[in-house]
Amino acid sequence: MTQFTVRKIRRWVSLPLWLLLAVVCACAPTGIYHTVESGQTLYRIAKTYEIPEAELARINRISDPTRLRVGQKVYVPGVTQPRRVASVTTSESVAKAAPTKTSTTRPVQAKVKKTAPTAAKTKPSSTKAAAVGKGTFSWPIKGKVVSKFGAKNGTANKGIEIACREGAAVAAAAPGKVIYSGRGIRGYGHLVIIEHARDFFTVYGYNKKIVVKTNDFVGQGDKIALCGEPTAAQSSRLHFEIRKGKSAVDPIFYLP
Repeated sequence: MTQFTVRKIRRWVSLPLWLLLAVVCACAPTGIYHTVESGQTLYRIAKTYEIPEAELARINRISDPTRLRVGQKVYVPGVTQPRRVASVTTSESVAKAAPTKTSTTRPVQAKVKKTAPTAAKTKPSSTKAAAVGKGTFSWPIKGKVVSKFGAKNGTANKGIEIACREGAAVAAAAPGKVIYSGRGIRGYGHLVIIEHARDFFTVYGYNKKIVVKTNDFVGQGDKIALCGEPTAAQSSRLHFEIRKGKSAVDPIFYLP
């Protein structure tokens, strides 16, 4: 997001949340998911996308970079298009595929073996479609849902409200970029908005304290705020929304 856009958001924080998101949606996406292929390492992925390997590991909560799985999705911030990442096995297989005089059947066997990874790559494509659904996001905090998504008593609730202990940590529901952190939007208290890949946004309201700043990149599960600012004499709770573009969707369909 450009500095010009950030200034506009800060200037318009008194506007409704939907209008703020409309401004943000007009900007370029702030990240994509890279699907790990055979032979790719976190180092090669980080180098290709020009991001420090340690930062990429932190955002995706990867404790052991040597154990990436084929089909695993790695969130890469700050880019809009997937890039071709060099594979160790690709270069090695090219060298091994050099013709030999010993046998005419060996190249055929090599081709048969190379079809196995191709078949395996079809599995991530099927999971990719299913990925945008149950389990796409994690719970930002543990607690009872005290207010559900949808209309109630003539008022539309565009998210859910989760009971919480005052001061409990609120976690990012998915990796992404903090596009708003402040108290300027009426009705939400201390508010955090995170932009994710695939044009998704998450909204965290009624916080007691915010511990992230605008433009910070966060990983799934990173602490972003402290819960516990009651409103209208209610008990401590977190207001949580998931939005696809400007449209609010029921978080329950995307949580585990």
